[in-house]
Amino acid sequence: MSTLAAILPMAINWAPSPEIFSIGPIHIRYYSVLFVSGFIIGYYIFVKFFKREGLPIEILDMLLYTLLGSAVIGARLGHCLFYEPEYYLARPLEILKVWEGGLASHGGAIAILIAIWYYVKKYGRKYDFDYMWLLDRIAVATPLAGALIRLGNLMNSEIYGNPTDLPWGFVFLLRGETIAKHPTQLYEALAYLVTFAVLMLLYFKALPKLKRGTLFGLFFIGIFGARFFIEFVKEPQVAFEQGMTLNMGQWLSIPFVLMGIAVIFWGYYKNIPAALEPTNKPQAKKPQTNKS
Repeated sequence: MSTLAAILPMAINWAPSPEIFSIGPIHIRYYSVLFVSGFIIGYYIFVKFFKREGLPIEILDMLLYTLLGSAVIGARLGHCLFYEPEYYLARPLEILKVWEGGLASHGGAIAILIAIWYYVKKYGRKYDFDYMWLLDRIAVATPLAGALIRLGNLMNSEIYGNPTDLPWGFVFLLRGETIAKHPTQLYEALAYLVTFAVLMLLYFKALPKLKRGTLFGLFFIGIFGARFFIEFVKEPQVAFEQGMTLNMGQWLSIPFVLMGIAVIFWGYYKNIPAALEPTNKPQAKKPQTNKS
């Protein structure tokens, strides 16, 4: 037990195995299960959205695959290019080793924005929804997925904070730590869950009063605003962040927060309802009746 943990009995000695179980060469990890679970739960949230607004459920499978693929690819490239470009550009094949860890949420966010553009181009005109309409609904479901991913980071004993004397500090024994650190994975997970709850409440209780872009803007402000402040108690992820007043995560968060504010103003300037207007919903054909 660490010195700090001995002084503060409430400090948590944390050493769970990252693996749930393994069968031969197949290793099932908490992180992978939680990562995929976020997208599956998001799919069923979207089923609720589409049913409420009169869109066909059949086009959701493509959305799930598009978002899942773009999130993994973007998050991996984001980590490699934002945090360790010299290493990975010299060894490009290492970029493919996603199972070794190294994902950046900022890269995932950029890739998802591009993937949504492709999806809207394919289905939006036919079903009368636009890019911002879909972004609003992605914004509602995404924070829950983000919270599950951060719990996966906790199970991996990674991306934690600076030393702390607070009673809920974690001693990450698998990483060789001997003093309690801020469990920043839990801080972020809680912030994302609060954002999710607020956006869900706004969608189901206040959607007719909202302007298009409001949910998406609040999502960026809530998620990346929380990320910006939590980074102050988070350990540097890479060596070059040592001594920086603001680390890479914070510099990458600032544009997203500003974008969120700009999108909210844009929405109120354009004055487009957040919900699909009744006249734009696909209408069922009325049965013909014979008049005598």
